[in-house]
Amino acid sequence: MSRHLMPLLAALALGAGLAAAADPRTLTLDPAETDVSFTLGATLHTVHGSAPLARGVVVFDPDGGAASGEIVVEARLAETGNDKRDRDMHEKVLMTPRFPSVVLRPTRVEGSVPASGKATIIVHGTVELAGRPHEIAVPVEVNVTGNAAAIRAEFELPYVDWGLEDPSKFLLAVDKYVTVTVAGSGTLSAGALQPSTENQPQP
Repeated sequence: MSRHLMPLLAALALGAGLAAAADPRTLTLDPAETDVSFTLGATLHTVHGSAPLARGVVVFDPDGGAASGEIVVEARLAETGNDKRDRDMHEKVLMTPRFPSVVLRPTRVEGSVPASGKATIIVHGTVELAGRPHEIAVPVEVNVTGNAAAIRAEFELPYVDWGLEDPSKFLLAVDKYVTVTVAGSGTLSAGALQPSTENQPQP
C-alpha cells in the first residue's frame, strides 16, 4: 500500500468515527407538566400521595452511554391527604426538615432514544433519599415529537432496607417499599446544558 494512501485512509476512518458519534441532547422537564406520585400498600388500604417536581435536567447520549444532570423532587411538600400521617412521614420517615428534597442523578442510559417516536430505556444512577445516595436502575418510556418529549417511569424504592424508619404500627402493617410514578413532559435541545445547583439539599 502506498505510503501516501495510508494517512488518507486513517483520516477517513477518524472522520467516520467522529461522524458516527451522536451529539449529546438535553431534556428539560416542565415542573407544571410533570406529576410525581407514590403508593404505599397497607393492611387496611393503600396510601396514595404526591410531591411536586422542583426541576429536572438530564443530559444524555441518544445512542446510549453516559448521562448527567439531576431530577429534584420537593419531598418537603409531599402529601397523602391525612395531616397526622403526613406529619409522621415528614418528621419520622423522610426527615424533610433536614432533607427537603429527593434527588435522582443519572449516570448512564441503556438503550437508544429515537429522533422521533417511542422507546423504552433504562436509566442508571443514584437516588438521594434522606441524605444518602443509593444505586438505582429505572425503566423509562420515552415518546419524542419534534423538540418535545413525554416520559413515564414507575419503580420501587425499598426505603426500609435503605435505613428509613418502618412506619408500621400495631394492627397496621405497611409495605417495606414505596412505588413511585413519574409522568411528565419537557423540551429537548442539542448539546449539554448545565443543571442548576441552586437550593440543592446539603448532606
